[in-house]
Amino acid sequence: MTVKPVIHVGVDGSWRDTGALEWALQESLLRQEPLQVVHVIEEQVRQAPGWEPDAVDDASTDLVNDVQKFLDESPDALDHEAGLMVGPPARTLAEAAAGSRMLVVGRRGLGVFKRLLIGSTSEAVVTRAQVPVVVVPAHWRPADHAGPVLAAVDDGEDNAAVLEFATAAAAERDVPIRILHVWDLPAIFSWDAMNTAGVESEWAENAQRHLENVAAEWQAKCPNATIQVAVRRGHAVDGVITAAEQCDAQLLVVGTRHHTRLMSVLLGSVTRGVLHHATCPLAVVPVQV
Repeated sequence: MTVKPVIHVGVDGSWRDTGALEWALQESLLRQEPLQVVHVIEEQVRQAPGWEPDAVDDASTDLVNDVQKFLDESPDALDHEAGLMVGPPARTLAEAAAGSRMLVVGRRGLGVFKRLLIGSTSEAVVTRAQVPVVVVPAHWRPADHAGPVLAAVDDGEDNAAVLEFATAAAAERDVPIRILHVWDLPAIFSWDAMNTAGVESEWAENAQRHLENVAAEWQAKCPNATIQVAVRRGHAVDGVITAAEQCDAQLLVVGTRHHTRLMSVLLGSVTRGVLHHATCPLAVVPVQV
């Protein structure tokens, strides 16, 4: 499939606060690729009792005009465009971005529960999209962070898409890529302390060896890249989130598997957990299986 050299961005009424548009503008400048910004009018809202369709459409038009003005004032010469679409937001955004470079959406915090809940549209977009989706937390400012790009990989053999996306992002920003693997013993070992010690050592060595082999492979592919490795033992979600926070990652990259169209509505538990808790921009990259 030929990739269209454009970055799609989904916006709503909170676009000034989510950080998604600012992150996408930085990415477009690094890649020298324009933005296609989309605001989706949900048909159900237009038809809801007490809502005037014309008023909804007028407000949406004003929003898009404001976004276009903001884009026109950006310090680059790229041909950014903002437009309106009508339909279910997640499906409409995913379909609009099909075949493009990536889709960027925002994530709003929800009071004291902001690390427990994310906007339903953000998660639904990730489950549907067939291109990488970058979810940017509220008020994120790229200029405030200078850490590496962190790529979280598992112990399988299908991490290529994740690492391709991460190495490209690191090269654009001229920062290291840190490849992370979080492992833990299965619960069946936790009750037997005598057996656990030997198993733990073996698993730790295997995890380290696996990650070093992955790093060596990608170093050969990208000889100018600075590649770091990090191995942690513990719960995968907590390990990934903590590692990203400790290194002030500019971007965290994980994979998600879309086995079939039906299965694409479901996210793996680790990807979902990271999506809910990440405090930095998160790129979720589809892994074809």
